[in-house]
Amino acid sequence: MTAPPDREILTDAANPLGLDGIEFVEYATSRPQALGQVLEMMGFRPVARHRSREVLLYRQGGMNIVINAHVSHHPRAVQPTETPVIAAIALRVRDAAAAYRRALERGAWAVPTHVEVMELNIPAIHGVGASRIYFVDRHREFSIYDVDFTRIPTVDPDPPALAGLHWFGVVQYIGTDRMADWCEFYAELFGFAELPDDERFGILPKGKVLKSPCGTFFLQLIEPEPGILDVEGDESLQRIGFGTPDVLAAVQALRARGMGFVESTGVHSGERGALTQAHLGTVMFELVHHG
Repeated sequence: MTAPPDREILTDAANPLGLDGIEFVEYATSRPQALGQVLEMMGFRPVARHRSREVLLYRQGGMNIVINAHVSHHPRAVQPTETPVIAAIALRVRDAAAAYRRALERGAWAVPTHVEVMELNIPAIHGVGASRIYFVDRHREFSIYDVDFTRIPTVDPDPPALAGLHWFGVVQYIGTDRMADWCEFYAELFGFAELPDDERFGILPKGKVLKSPCGTFFLQLIEPEPGILDVEGDESLQRIGFGTPDVLAAVQALRARGMGFVESTGVHSGERGALTQAHLGTVMFELVHHG
């Protein structure tokens, strides 16, 4: 009799980078206070400031959002503008250095690091547009924020999640006829798997949905639809999706905090999902029923 296959090997084959969820999403903007007010309406709280840069950390539950207003002098970096943009996603992995090396071996483009004194070296690769994808393995007892950030006094460093909100995924706008390219990118580098077209979430079931190999979050890739969905131009990360076990309860709680929702014939709040109104030009969030 042959020995049973090693369970860890099987896990690595299905999850080549050892993904374990989203650590943070980063916005770049020259209006950090305005974006911070929007995040606070969504239930986030500012909990820490970067030691040497104009960067704020917002948190609720297990979710971290970074607002970066620091002007970078490095090429291809996302510069803060009045209209906030999603500049980066940090992915939790078992071993950041190993994940980074494997991604480069599979064809990813490295992002040169320029670490200041008392800062961690967080490896990153280029994502869609000018965005970056970071690999983080310090997210338990000792985290990256313990080094790079200082806590804001009198603020609860771990505010609870409102209405059970948690990461669900990110929506990415892609160019015409680029669906196959991006699906291959995420499958080859990270191990994402395409969901069947009849398996959909929320109230905006367009494009293609990819499931992370760790099963904790999704990517939704959306192509332009001439005359219907005008997303021509630069490819980008467009919005964050939050999961919640009760969408309507979350909508009610967020409305009480001042957040408005799109209510039209085609898009309206329901048990499956909801879409917030846009703030600061492009900032909007999606709620998705997800236990």
